Amino acid sequence: MIEGIKSILVAVTEEGQTEENLAVGYGLSLARQTNAHLTVQAAASRFSVPYSMIDDFSGAIVASENRRIAGLAEKLASDARFAANLAGVVSTVESPQLIYSSLLQRFLDHARINDLSILDAEPATLAIDRGLIETALFESGRPVLVVPPGHPGFSGENIVIAWDGGASAARAVADALPFLRAAKAVEIVSVTGEKDLSNAVPGVELAPHLARHGVDVTVKTVALGKGRDVATALQAEAAEFDAGFVVSGGYRHSRLREWLLGGVTQSLLKNSKVPLFMCH
Repeated sequence: MIEGIKSILVAVTEEGQTEENLAVGYGLSLARQTNAHLTVQAAASRFSVPYSMIDDFSGAIVASENRRIAGLAEKLASDARFAANLAGVVSTVESPQLIYSSLLQRFLDHARINDLSILDAEPATLAIDRGLIETALFESGRPVLVVPPGHPGFSGENIVIAWDGGASAARAVADALPFLRAAKAVEIVSVTGEKDLSNAVPGVELAPHLARHGVDVTVKTVALGKGRDVATALQAEAAEFDAGFVVSGGYRHSRLREWLLGGVTQSLLKNSKVPLFMCH
């Protein structure tokens, strides 16, 4: 039994595109297992163009597209409400229709008063859903669970902790304790060979702390091979361990650095095949 999770926020956005939305089903599954209240935001990002810049014909097209996207978002909200009622989950469902900046702020306000937020994975860096993920991760102060395709329901029997001894990783572990205690097996994975971890707290010292919390934990150190990065190594370990999700700190660098060099957080968000439980 997972204890300590009482409020869950799920956010899905309707951009007028056909895409798979798994976050609601995943959130419902977790809410049932934790007996938590579920809040669903099925949001529509409205186009906003100053009327001084467009003619009546263009304005009519914008208004029509906003109505179309709003209708799709309302359908998402209706489906989520029906699914929650069917599953016996107490829920609050809303369908905000806002310009992008206001939509982000509304989501952020809700994320700060929930135990965690659940969102669909979004490989494209500039997509609306990626904006929601990064806003929740870096500005909410609460953990985020990012769900990639292939995971319609919550699974937490086996969990991998991506450990580098940093502050973000420590916060992620602390926030994940309700899940770690309930898991059958937890593996701490440290990847060496990319950055200097000589002054970091090693995973073997984290393990006794988790054991005192009743976590069944093992420790593994993985050396990077030629042609592999940290994100790839972590995903391979998660697959081998049959992990339901990976617990990881979230790290943010400058956009230029990420574009030139990449980053573990961005690589995980773009390519992960398992859900990610992340904190900053």
